[in-house]
Amino acid sequence: MTGVITPILTPFNDDLSFARELYVSHAHWLLQQGIHYISPFGTTGEALSMSVSERIAAVDALIEGGIDPGVLMPGAGLCNLDDTVALCRHAVRRGCAAVMTLPPFFYKDASDDGVYAYFVRLIEAVNNAELKICMYHIPPLAGIGFTPDLAHRLARNFPDTMVAYKDSSGDFENTQAVIAAAPNLAVFPGSETFLRSGLEYGAAGCISATCNVNPAGIRHVFDVATAAKQGDLDRVADEMVAFRKQMEDYDPLPAMKGLLARQRGDRRWRNVRPPLLPVSEANTQALIDSLGSAGGTILARLIN
Repeated sequence: MTGVITPILTPFNDDLSFARELYVSHAHWLLQQGIHYISPFGTTGEALSMSVSERIAAVDALIEGGIDPGVLMPGAGLCNLDDTVALCRHAVRRGCAAVMTLPPFFYKDASDDGVYAYFVRLIEAVNNAELKICMYHIPPLAGIGFTPDLAHRLARNFPDTMVAYKDSSGDFENTQAVIAAAPNLAVFPGSETFLRSGLEYGAAGCISATCNVNPAGIRHVFDVATAAKQGDLDRVADEMVAFRKQMEDYDPLPAMKGLLARQRGDRRWRNVRPPLLPVSEANTQALIDSLGSAGGTILARLIN
């Protein structure tokens, strides 16, 4: 796996039920904008506010709505093994490219040996050679993660299954350490801030929340950096990072939904499930004002 991957936002109706048609439409738009893969049910997708049955139904909705399962990498990591197995089996059965899997995150003192044992049991329980796992490292929220040593051990012992690593630690030194420890893994920084430097160091691309609202800009940087297209890399990369930093001044998940609601004229995009709270119209306007003329092209693309 290489390229730009979007952990897709999950839209909800006003009763906070899953908004199927908005979801499928947004997925098609992301692919039209140049995204390589879509990852349902990451942190950005409010995964831990969704039930196992809702996640399964949402993946089915994408595939039945015309999305190639070969570009999907659903999130599948939960603390109890049975639910993680169910999500992994469903993704494999539907032909998804991989699953992005959190470590069992409740026990914050879990050792590398303990997390390793969990994944051995997961692989044995799914018992399917088509299973491909992207390790999801996000210790700021999960409390634990995949150390470079653990990533190396899992990739070495299960090379056909443990194929990728998403690093949402915000620490590029950790990204470098994982690439060095497990060179056969496809390693993805969890922010486009590290896309250019990551590619230079051997990363495979990025998996970034902001791909939901700036997919074409991020894909363009990837293409220029990998010489798939000609362009001024310094300029396009600086523009991409500047947009990301503006988003980080707000609560990014509700803020992105607010932008989609404004630009697409559908207020349902503002809906989030508690404990998150929806962004206000005033907050959305403040974000748009802060983006200024430089953000105009990006905002115009959001109208699908």
